[in-house]
Amino acid sequence: MKMQLSEIARALDADEIPDQWSEIDVTSVQFDSRKLSSGSLFVPIMGQRDGHDFIEQAVEAGAVATLWGREHQDDQPQNIPSILVDDPLAALQKLAKYYLDKLNPKVVAITGSNGKTTTKDMTASILASEYNVVKTQENFNNELGVPITILGMSSNTEILVVELGMDRPGQLHFLSDLVQPDIAVITMIGEAHIEFFKTRDRIADAKMEITDGMKEDGCFVFNGDEPLLTKRAEDVDVEHFTFGLKSDNNIHAFDIKSQDQTTSFKTNLDEEAVVTIPVIGDYNVTNALAAMAVGEKYHISVQNEIKALAKFDLTKNRTQWLTGKNGERILSDVYNSNPTAAKAVLDSFANTESNGKRYVVLGDMLELGDDADEMHASLAEKLSPARFAAVYLIGPHMKALRDRLLNEKIYDAGAVYYYDADELTRLSRDLNHQLTASDSVLLKGSHGIHLENVVDELEA
Repeated sequence: MKMQLSEIARALDADEIPDQWSEIDVTSVQFDSRKLSSGSLFVPIMGQRDGHDFIEQAVEAGAVATLWGREHQDDQPQNIPSILVDDPLAALQKLAKYYLDKLNPKVVAITGSNGKTTTKDMTASILASEYNVVKTQENFNNELGVPITILGMSSNTEILVVELGMDRPGQLHFLSDLVQPDIAVITMIGEAHIEFFKTRDRIADAKMEITDGMKEDGCFVFNGDEPLLTKRAEDVDVEHFTFGLKSDNNIHAFDIKSQDQTTSFKTNLDEEAVVTIPVIGDYNVTNALAAMAVGEKYHISVQNEIKALAKFDLTKNRTQWLTGKNGERILSDVYNSNPTAAKAVLDSFANTESNGKRYVVLGDMLELGDDADEMHASLAEKLSPARFAAVYLIGPHMKALRDRLLNEKIYDAGAVYYYDADELTRLSRDLNHQLTASDSVLLKGSHGIHLENVVDELEA
């Protein structure tokens, strides 16, 4: 982005900027003083700490101006221009809305219990074959991250691919109203955040909020294999486009073949063309179909879609293959987890090639509510010595899985290892001692368990 400070003040209906500062160019917006660069507008956000306390660090890092909460007016900085606002976060969102309207790109918004980040990466790759595309980076998918994503667009952006997350009712309604999608995508309905929503029906209701802000001539792209979505889609008065593995979808896959680190399939768009994606699992085939559906709406050729999917840039720690210090192969899928996702990746990992043994590391799946222990224990149906030599479990809820594996004699005690949530270092040490160059290991868990730290310790 590039806006003069005077334009930012007008966009926020704030007081006029004094003449000596009005033509200052702002080239980025940032709320984290550690990530600021020269030319940034600093937005102090109330988190665990009050962002206003970091204004000096922001100035030292290159901030040229700041939004400033009116309740902190007595501490208003004197060495940098500041725009007084009632609420810096609300002002950030208002500025993002202004900038989005100014550039007026097409907007593809993506949500879902699983797969939204991978689908976002796939979709952006397909669209980038013919358009200037900006996509959500990292996990910037909430009320704070989405405005930062919007304000990170360059002036020549033609399509914004934005991931929208949620953990409570009303959140997607707000975000959808902010971005006003031309295309809204729902990947699937799972158990993520069921602790708060109680049922999958309520999760589906909340996910459907992504359609609330859609443009009248928009298109709703959704998983046609999910009855919870097909039923609710009847009330959405825009064009529908479905994807899935069943043949009655607008786009469906068949002849799916799993390789060691890739998956190939064909679609009804061109029944002879083979699509190969550099990730494993039928669930990633479904993600690819969602991305191809968006590509179809923007008239991307099937051949260009195939080329883009073959080399798309996958966000870190989503079914990512790595090499360990001992030469072992590591499948890192540690950003989030729920029973549906965990069972799917266990199936996929069990079918990968291995010259040695396969090991599994499973961390707690968070926000599953009263039935969390039973949901953890249900993973036992995907675990057996024929598939995996040993199972490493970490977190209080994984005790239920350990107990089922041992009580039902699925594994001997010597092949099930359990760790408290704060024993990541011991887990890393034990794995490094166990794994050999011919082995492979899967790590899967919710982000709050921080298995990414174990991945870092294992990785060469």
